[in-house]
Amino acid sequence: MSSTPLRHTALDALHRSLGATMTDFAGWDMPLRYGSERDEHNAVRTKAGLFDLSHMGEITVAGPQAAALLDYALVGNIGGVKPGRARYTMICRADGGILDDLIVYRLGETEYMVVANASNAQVVLDALTERAAGFDAEVRDDRDAYALIAVQGPESPGILKSLTDADLDGLKYYAGLPGTVAGVPALIARTGYTGEDGFELFVKPEHAVELWQALTKAGEGVGLVPCGLSCRDTLRLEAGMPLYGHELSTSLTPFDAGLGRVVKFEKEGDFVGREALREAAARAEQNPPRVLVGLVAEGRRVPRAGYAVVAGGEVIGEVTSGAPSPTLGKPIAMAYVDPAHAAPGTTGVGVDIRGSHEPYEVVALPFYKRQK
Repeated sequence: MSSTPLRHTALDALHRSLGATMTDFAGWDMPLRYGSERDEHNAVRTKAGLFDLSHMGEITVAGPQAAALLDYALVGNIGGVKPGRARYTMICRADGGILDDLIVYRLGETEYMVVANASNAQVVLDALTERAAGFDAEVRDDRDAYALIAVQGPESPGILKSLTDADLDGLKYYAGLPGTVAGVPALIARTGYTGEDGFELFVKPEHAVELWQALTKAGEGVGLVPCGLSCRDTLRLEAGMPLYGHELSTSLTPFDAGLGRVVKFEKEGDFVGREALREAAARAEQNPPRVLVGLVAEGRRVPRAGYAVVAGGEVIGEVTSGAPSPTLGKPIAMAYVDPAHAAPGTTGVGVDIRGSHEPYEVVALPFYKRQK
């Protein structure tokens, strides 16, 4: 057991006043659910949900060579991101193993914000600091400088529009713009991890409660509810989005994870892991690695991470994430399986749940795609 006290977000007292069930998540005391996680999940799919994501790790990279540093430190082409836009990318080890998946926002000509997963924020900060040697750029730990509130779901644009005069219609997916929401200065980003349209609002911690309350009031008439990390997990699972520590890890390269597209070999200059990743790409072409697929249960038993995927009595893969799907009404899972069993519709595939081989249908990811 770690003796380090849990970190609290600026919204901690508010979560408790709402009766949240709290849980330790990556060293933070976070709301798991407020009531029924199924109701919270369905609210995001049909109306709107409000999330506290202040545990995410914000790292500012600024200076004349900020772009060059990020192009060297990360696998993506960050110098090619226009101001006001964002990019999904990864930071890898020299051997190609994934240290974390990230969103990088270009805030200005020479300023970027790297958003890391809570569990990896320190690892990413340390790696960027180490890789910054020799670059005219500063790496700054800004985890305490921001609270992060997300409003997600089909009603979220309307809710936010009632509180800001920022041009939300002009704000594309994976873009961010500075604005004022309910009188609070914010970076308004159109990103998310739920499969729905939505926004993430980066604000100073001292403004978090005021903003949360304004959003709650603005969403009263359209079914907005506070949402915890539990439904965030089922939402991202239905949307086929990877979670670090489950679908991504240091033992996998982006090519093993089926995300080779994030590696930009064509960018200028060297980057950490380039050689190893080139070999991984060639290896994946010659001898395809296991493929990340969706599995839908025929029965009611829920698969969990680490359970074996079987076919014909042989182990052909492993479940990485599993849960009941409120949208499909059945248990679902993501799993890495041998290519021979990866095609959607492949029959005879099961999951070993405590010694019993439960039948599952192989489907293409994502399980759920919103109607545009």
